[in-house]
Amino acid sequence: MLRKSFAVLALLAGSTIAANAADAKAGEDVFKRCAVCHTSDKGGGDGLGPNLFGIVGRKAATRLGFAYSAPLQKSGIVWTEANLTKWVAGPARLVPGTKMAFAGIGSIKQQGDLVEYLEKLK
Repeated sequence: MLRKSFAVLALLAGSTIAANAADAKAGEDVFKRCAVCHTSDKGGGDGLGPNLFGIVGRKAATRLGFAYSAPLQKSGIVWTEANLTKWVAGPARLVPGTKMAFAGIGSIKQQGDLVEYLEKLK
């Protein structure tokens, strides 16, 4: 009986994780809010914000030709999944003084989906 209980718990935990898994396709839809200022095409230009193609793994404020804020330049941030998630949740909370005037995405699911989409831009 105890083994069956553990098996059921493991199955339920796995289905919860799968239900909460980030979805790049849904993230592409979330990105439409970002596309007001950012582009995401390989080799594409910048908008009001920098082009985000290849952002994952890149050091913050290093896209050539884009005028980043001094606080972001000095941040030393590398755009990992964790840092991108914090950034999309609230840029000014992660880097006070950033030029990015976006309040952030409150939905944890949408944050994860967006970061999953950004990870696919390689």
